[in-house]
Amino acid sequence: MKISLQLLLLVFVALASTTSCVTKKKYNALKTELASTNQTLEAANKDLGKCGERLSELSNKLSACQQELERAKNTDQSNQNALREQIQILKDQIADIKAQRDKQITQVEGLTTLSKSATDNINQTLAQLEKKDKYIHLLQMAKTKTDSINLALAVNLKSVLREGVADEDVDVKVDKTVVFINLSDKMLYQSGSSELTPKAKEVLGKIAKIIESRPDLEVMVEGYTDNVPIKNDCMSDNWDLSVKRATSVVRVLQSAYKINPNRLIAAGRGEYNTLASNDTEAGRSTNRRTRIIILPKIDQFYDLLNPNMVPK
Repeated sequence: MKISLQLLLLVFVALASTTSCVTKKKYNALKTELASTNQTLEAANKDLGKCGERLSELSNKLSACQQELERAKNTDQSNQNALREQIQILKDQIADIKAQRDKQITQVEGLTTLSKSATDNINQTLAQLEKKDKYIHLLQMAKTKTDSINLALAVNLKSVLREGVADEDVDVKVDKTVVFINLSDKMLYQSGSSELTPKAKEVLGKIAKIIESRPDLEVMVEGYTDNVPIKNDCMSDNWDLSVKRATSVVRVLQSAYKINPNRLIAAGRGEYNTLASNDTEAGRSTNRRTRIIILPKIDQFYDLLNPNMVPK
């Protein structure tokens, strides 16, 4: 049923907001990951620097030992052996430091790549957030505009229906982003039939003027009954009665008041979707009603969900 489009719009706005929250959580997680990676990278760079300093220190010592060994060639053999042993120790230490340095370089390279990847992910997430925020803003603007239009529409309807119609026979309100007009069956129809009364045609004429002024909207007419069974030559059951009452209203709007039939929808709800208990006469009277719903056209609704409608 087309009225569900309005409910879908509300759900979509809620889902879009929820999706945005999920994306922001992802963004915050990426920020935390990036900060941790950068912290580890900074520590690794410091360790790499220390390795370089230690390597330079040992290289200097090795060079000094080698020079001293060169000068000690003419000295006793034991002194030369001691210097050679010291040189070998320094070479071993240098080899260890170089291994540590290479390991640190590999770690720094990996952390740098990870940091860049995290940064790229953050940039992508920010772009997604920006696009979703624009889309959500678009939907919220559309809903706000619709709410304002519907409020003005409801005020106009109440104004034109105020004269000559009892308060208990008509109720106009805005609910779930659409305008509802509830009309009692005693005002609209002959008892137990779908034939409209003269008063009904007068009221429908007033409503038709408002409908005609808003060609961008569609009109759904829903018939409702109580739970008292009905079966005669014209009606099979309450489903049948509710549908025929809705089509009677639609025919008058089309034929008598020239409303474009492409904008009209007739629906029967039978004895279901009650407003009150059917255990009392007052409750049954409340449930016997016809509801006229004024809502956006389906193509306009789906335009709201089109990502290409997001402002650049």
